[in-house]
Amino acid sequence: MDLTPLKAALADVVAIPVTPFAEDGTIDTAAHRALLRRLLDGGVRILTPNGNTGEFYALTPDERRAVTELTVEETGGRATVLVGVGHDVPTAVAAARHARDSGAEMVMVHQPVHPYVSQDGWIDYHRAIAEAVPGLGVVPYIRNPLLGGEALAELADSCPNVIGVKYAVPDAARFGAFARDAGLERFVWVAGLAELYAPSYFATGATGFTSGLVNVAPGVSLAMLEALRAGDYAAAMKVWEQIRRFEELRADRQSADNVTVVKEALASLGLCRRDVRAPSRVLPEERRAEVADQVAGWSV
Repeated sequence: MDLTPLKAALADVVAIPVTPFAEDGTIDTAAHRALLRRLLDGGVRILTPNGNTGEFYALTPDERRAVTELTVEETGGRATVLVGVGHDVPTAVAAARHARDSGAEMVMVHQPVHPYVSQDGWIDYHRAIAEAVPGLGVVPYIRNPLLGGEALAELADSCPNVIGVKYAVPDAARFGAFARDAGLERFVWVAGLAELYAPSYFATGATGFTSGLVNVAPGVSLAMLEALRAGDYAAAMKVWEQIRRFEELRADRQSADNVTVVKEALASLGLCRRDVRAPSRVLPEERRAEVADQVAGWSV
């Protein structure tokens, strides 16, 4: 299997779509489709349904399957679909197979949330998923600073469909070392902490970055990517300065309002409701104006 096209697809703005909810708490499928079309029309070419910005852990299994199917259908071949999977091994394997059967090209494996994760156990977990879907590209989502690059290399030795990494440890030096220990040219390195970390991670080897902000302003995220691809860090940092406060609001208090701020921004534009599911919570009234003011200064 030639994995080159999938690797090329990862080296981009990897959009993590929100999952909009209706007034009764169910998924608002009409709003969801409209938001996906807006991303596609805005130039986004890779989507991750069931990512953390999509409230993966707050969705039921049936809802996660519905989000996968809706995203593949609405995308209609206009973009690559990278489905988030996780939880226990059987659940993750079933989700990966469902993604394959639905027409997705890749899966992103969420960082295991089990409180006791050994390095060898991490390899076993991802191997079980990758081996279940040999025809799909597999992208581990790494948030654990204790994981060594050699673990990823060992995983890929037995599972050649492990082709990329979403690296989300907030330490650019650690990322640079990890990538080189695993094999810098062997994998596609995606900066998993979005626009604020993208310039520093690109400087040490990343060629793509994830984004929740892209739901609100696709052109802003793509402008940063264009600058980074050109090696124009001054231009990239101009975008960074533009979106800094928005991303700081999302990251505040261990990312308590990560999804909330994105949905508030979308609500200010009339694109979906601001509703989120517990353990997230909507912003208090006094903070909503700041989010709206931030977005008002962008070209959306």
